[in-house]
Amino acid sequence: MHRASLGTEDPTALTRAFTGRTARGIANRFLREHSADAPSAYPDVHHITAPLRAAARERSDPDLLHLWAGQAHALTRDVSAGAFVEELSAGARRALRDAAERWP
Repeated sequence: MHRASLGTEDPTALTRAFTGRTARGIANRFLREHSADAPSAYPDVHHITAPLRAAARERSDPDLLHLWAGQAHALTRDVSAGAFVEELSAGARRALRDAAERWP
């Protein structure tokens, strides 16, 4: 559920509703309905909502699960860690080569 949500254009928001500690997640029903009243009470809120989150995972219900994500989550791509490291490495080599060509 989390991986499927990352590639969407769904907005994110800051919330304490799932754990009692502020974090950014993809805005789902639970986040929207409970963020305004969520106390800053970590880890108590985390423990109180744990059974709800477990049941949501079992039922594949993304509206009751924390879907942590940054503001640019829609830019994610489904690639393996190895392929991603290779891309980063190739990009770094290109950047170094380009920089070396600009400096005499």
